[in-house]
Amino acid sequence: MATLSRRHFLQLATALGATLAWGCASVGPSKSGWRERRDLYPQGVASGDPDAGSVLLWTRRPYDDGRARATLVVEVAEDPGFERVIATTAAPVSAASDWTCRVLVGDLKPAREYWYRFVDEEGHGSRIGRTLTAPAADDPRPARFAFVSCQSLPEGAFNAYRRMIFEDERAPPDARLGFVLHLGDFIYEVVQYPDQVAANGKRYDRTITFPVTFPDGQKVAGGRFMAPASLADYRALYHAYLRDPDLQDARARWPFVPIWDNHEFSWQGWQSIAGFGEGPVPGQRLKVWANQAWFEFQPARVLPAGTSLEAFPAPEVEDVEVTEFDDTGLGLEPNNLAAIDSLIAYRALRWGRHIDLLITDQRSFRSPDPSNRPELAPLFEGDTLPFYPEEIARQLDGGRDTAGGPAPVLRYRGREIPNFRANEPAQSMLGAKQKAWFLERLRGASATWKIWGSSLGTTDWRIDPRHLPKEVAEWRAEDGYAILAGGDWGGCYVERAQIFDTVRDAGITGFAAVAGDRHAFWAGYAAKDLPPRAFEPVGVSFVGGSITSPGMGEAWEFGRRDNPLRPLFIADRETGPEPVMNLMINHGVRAALEYTRTGDLAAAHAVSNPDNAPHLSFVDMAGHGYATVRVDGERMRTDFVCIPRPLTRAGTADGGPLRYRVRHEVALWRAGERPELHTTVLEGDPGLAI
Repeated sequence: MATLSRRHFLQLATALGATLAWGCASVGPSKSGWRERRDLYPQGVASGDPDAGSVLLWTRRPYDDGRARATLVVEVAEDPGFERVIATTAAPVSAASDWTCRVLVGDLKPAREYWYRFVDEEGHGSRIGRTLTAPAADDPRPARFAFVSCQSLPEGAFNAYRRMIFEDERAPPDARLGFVLHLGDFIYEVVQYPDQVAANGKRYDRTITFPVTFPDGQKVAGGRFMAPASLADYRALYHAYLRDPDLQDARARWPFVPIWDNHEFSWQGWQSIAGFGEGPVPGQRLKVWANQAWFEFQPARVLPAGTSLEAFPAPEVEDVEVTEFDDTGLGLEPNNLAAIDSLIAYRALRWGRHIDLLITDQRSFRSPDPSNRPELAPLFEGDTLPFYPEEIARQLDGGRDTAGGPAPVLRYRGREIPNFRANEPAQSMLGAKQKAWFLERLRGASATWKIWGSSLGTTDWRIDPRHLPKEVAEWRAEDGYAILAGGDWGGCYVERAQIFDTVRDAGITGFAAVAGDRHAFWAGYAAKDLPPRAFEPVGVSFVGGSITSPGMGEAWEFGRRDNPLRPLFIADRETGPEPVMNLMINHGVRAALEYTRTGDLAAAHAVSNPDNAPHLSFVDMAGHGYATVRVDGERMRTDFVCIPRPLTRAGTADGGPLRYRVRHEVALWRAGERPELHTTVLEGDPGLAI
């Protein structure tokens, strides 16, 4: 990118909806008269999507004096004192873009640290931000980044960011992070107002806060939540989240590389179809508003449909029911297509010799989830188990493309229904166009490590309920293994197999998936099948714990104590509840029940089912924090940094105590070989996660 001409760079900036700042002919001290006024820049500053010669810078400077436009000056320097300013430009802000400012700075040097700031017409300045450019594509030095996800502001404190900043500031320069990969749920569009929260003001043991009030808003989920009903509502979410000091400090320290998950648009949404706990509804206008707000507040190299430097070119759409779909499940209704195409977020990033990062969008193109079909209701009528047969999940996913062919009927616990999916195509997470792009980029990736950034985890959620005692629940042997959850790549067998088969057939080594969404830490292997099918891993796979959002661990901890299935999920001790669901997922039902009964971890491991989860080496369903990745020409090292449940903001500079730090290391393997993960506990105690 550093070799592009200024003219071509201007064209790129225009395509990204950003003003261009180009390196100065001479370097010297700042002349802007900057005087810091953080209160006038309430959402701080940020940078994003760096390459070897450029980076996007961002701020928001709102005005309330009736004007429609203003001009800011951005300065970029080689030093935090701005004695060596290397780029400066004027950039417009306007009410039409909610006073946000995007500037693409070019003509930078690879693998460099830069400082930047914004100044208004009165000399009032933003805080100072720090950013970095990517190393050149042939730079052999080790590369590092962090990945994070799932930060519900009303439900907890962003202590994980404070810990990340604390550790990075104290690391040697060559051991610091290069960027932060945010894998989605940057905001949560469903919030509660005080009259929608329990009388004690809590969910589980969390005190709910109320940082967001929608200008418009709509009640959803039977009146239990509020959700956006306008562009102003989505903007209000970003206003509130970016006032958080820990998130704001993190965005000022590193460039972020973000992708959305579901909550940036709609809790149960897909394509432009919204869902808030009451079934799918047309949401084309919501999708456009969500995309516009994301574009305005995330400095990312994403392409909107137009070429405006000052405002997102939102298409005019109507909320129309989507009834016709192509073979990948893409809704063909014109308003749906226009809403989806208003912002394309899948993209790639190169970071030195060792990282090709491929980022995919799992929400905008995915087909309808077949597990939500009403035809299934008779099969599960009256059933209270929180899992169902893996074979049914495979039939629902694959349709006519199911491996071995579709079954004529679906059977479960003595019931059967016709297989309504038998003549339908397999579900798709990516859609045809994005999948073709992804597989082409994967085959052409030349870095040592090909890292797939997916908002959704790729590993199976599988358990073996055939080992359940009858007094807990009855499970027929012919029903086989079961899955605990669908909705992510763990239940998208056909398309996931296409991806992993591409890795195998193309002889790709160094393949790794990093993901979020599960509100849990997972480590293991990328494999399309588990026993009794052939287990043939083609890479490694990691899921990071949530920044704040509660997950399955808390749901069961605070659930009914008389639930007969509770011993599979929680062991209640005098010292507190323990998440034995970690053992159930990783080692099987017998291991979980043995530990609940005896408290003896060695005895639990002794009855582990080796065929249940050979793809997993670590599962913590109650983990909060972040993950860091270090790669070089020989190995990949992924550290899980887990903090206690973030109920309140930490009062210390380090973000509070650690629960554990666990390292997962894999040496680069040759084509046709299996990767081998090795797990080491560096600090603390991960409990039942191994």
